[in-house]
Amino acid sequence: MPDIPLGVLDLVPVSSGSTAAEALRNSIDLAQRTEGFGYARYWFAEHHLNPGVVGTSPAVVLALTASATSTIRLGSGAVQLGHRTALSTVEEFGLIDALHPGRLDLGLGRSGGRPPGARATPLPAATPVVDGRAPNGLLIPPPFSLAHLLGSPRVALQLKLLRQPNAEPQDYGEQVGDILALLAGTYRSADGIEAHVVPGEGADVQVWILGSSGGESAEVAGRNGLRFAANYHISPATVLEAAEGYRAAFQPSEVLEKPHLSVSADVVVAEDDETARELAAGYGPWVRSIRTAEGAIPFPTPEEARAQAWTDADRALVQDRLDTRFVGSPGRVADQLAQLQEATAADELLITTITHDHADRVRSYELLAEEWRRR
Repeated sequence: MPDIPLGVLDLVPVSSGSTAAEALRNSIDLAQRTEGFGYARYWFAEHHLNPGVVGTSPAVVLALTASATSTIRLGSGAVQLGHRTALSTVEEFGLIDALHPGRLDLGLGRSGGRPPGARATPLPAATPVVDGRAPNGLLIPPPFSLAHLLGSPRVALQLKLLRQPNAEPQDYGEQVGDILALLAGTYRSADGIEAHVVPGEGADVQVWILGSSGGESAEVAGRNGLRFAANYHISPATVLEAAEGYRAAFQPSEVLEKPHLSVSADVVVAEDDETARELAAGYGPWVRSIRTAEGAIPFPTPEEARAQAWTDADRALVQDRLDTRFVGSPGRVADQLAQLQEATAADELLITTITHDHADRVRSYELLAEEWRRR
């Protein structure tokens, strides 16, 4: 399905026994390799206080990666606006664009400085889900709530450290509007004062909104006529709601005449199903560490993963993420990605792959690209 581009979403994972420096070098190498494999985009996520992922500043990693690549689009998946300002965001991406014009995707997210939470039940979706399946068979698991994290001391500490004392996040829609105005050179304060960002104003940057539901993020993306990325890999229960909420809110803009949607998926590909399952064995303990607010652990080897104690409560905590991974041979995973694309009518797919060994991660992306081109 070469008409549906594939992109990469990289968390810059640290493998057990490895270091942050090695993880960064591996990510830059992977960007170079996936550029050669034909991937359209390479995005870096933003996470904090997670020993197992070192993507703390997408702009910094993007600047390093831009100098090591030449054609692949590079972006943030996403800059978390809860602890940032519109000005600082535009200035950082403006600096990178000044040396690497026309290659940047500015992906914006609501998290980071805002308390986590999840809708208790999804918004009604036009696409019916029967017995946990979309009409084409795509698995849509029950919704998972992150409400248990609200009282976590670790989460409270993260919010405290990310924000200046007594600072409150700006309204998200207003903040996105300020970013668009600063990029366009049309920003005016309430009392009419102009602000011009150099470099940054006029930058050839694609602005994306990332979201996990059909709520505020999807509405802001649609209302502003922006590209939207829905997260099947984070919240598979609400991916249809997110896609439909975005399209329902979409209004044509100077940027887009019609909606443009990317959908993410967790993927591990190997030459055969059994090998792929072995490479993916560390995923359960890794997700468990995130959902318990422990912070992402360094990604374990299959042997380390099997040695960890595993309870029914642990399994329930991560089951939706385990069930909605695409793990297997190139043909099997490509079929599953095609099903995801069909169910969501996505214009692009965003692939996130984590294995303990870097060579296995590179090979996974290579095998998938080869299979995708054949379709």
